Amino acid sequence: MDFKDLLRAHGFDPDARERIVLLRHHPFEPRLARAIPWIITEHPELFEAYQSVPGRPATAIRRAEFVASFLGLVPGKAHFIGFYRVIGSRALDFATFWQIAENQTLRDMGYEGLTAERVEQVGTEMQFDLERLPFYSDWRGRLVIDYPPPERSWFRWVDRGSFPVHAILEESAFAAPPPDWREIDLTFAELANLPASWRARLAEWRGIYLIFDEEDRRAYVGSAYGRDNILGRWQAYARDGHGGNRELRDRNPRNFRFSILERLAPDLPPEDVIARENSWKQRLHSRQPFGLNAN
Repeated sequence: MDFKDLLRAHGFDPDARERIVLLRHHPFEPRLARAIPWIITEHPELFEAYQSVPGRPATAIRRAEFVASFLGLVPGKAHFIGFYRVIGSRALDFATFWQIAENQTLRDMGYEGLTAERVEQVGTEMQFDLERLPFYSDWRGRLVIDYPPPERSWFRWVDRGSFPVHAILEESAFAAPPPDWREIDLTFAELANLPASWRARLAEWRGIYLIFDEEDRRAYVGSAYGRDNILGRWQAYARDGHGGNRELRDRNPRNFRFSILERLAPDLPPEDVIARENSWKQRLHSRQPFGLNAN
């Protein structure tokens, strides 16, 4: 079976010349590439903003009637996101592009977006109005097709290619579980947009965490043992940027990175958690004047 067969089954002609363009998104920015699966699932408005300014494929999309949108998670494959009708387009200059709230949030998640260098090359970028259609919506993240090389060419005209269906997964590949706690390293924007599976896991863990300020490379060590454990403590920072800590109030939380130093048993008494926190403060020299801990 080919993706074209699915289109035919829903009344779309995949052989019509330059009618359907297939996009395989694969952000080159490492942080955004890590976050894009959960952005698609948990914050579709951010993904739609990202997709609406496609850059180089804009010329093809202006001629197309429909866009078949996929994500590249592994080489040679593409995971289905959605099928869209092209409604219209407009030109965006540098200032207008960065006035869009979703683009500002994406920038904090690693998105490079429209740069001054790009403006010098093209002047403006095209933004498209794309209407998502009810086309195999329950297969988002589950339908996987083969994507022909070269992968650096991340869009294709459907009528000119073959896109065999590789698999239909039991569960969406976009809802991946969180990594090992030792590998968690979150920006402030990522912290505010965590997927449900990550939030559930963090709510289970008591532990000692580190907040690292990239601006002056000073660190704050904290502990989590109250309601919702690490999740509850980190959500306090996501709400106001400082979580009630005096030492963090006058700092820009967009420069913060959040990681876990030690995961503790969920029934460990608070006094034992605090003892472990003090041990980390001593070993990392996080107390003032070197770090951001006041005690």
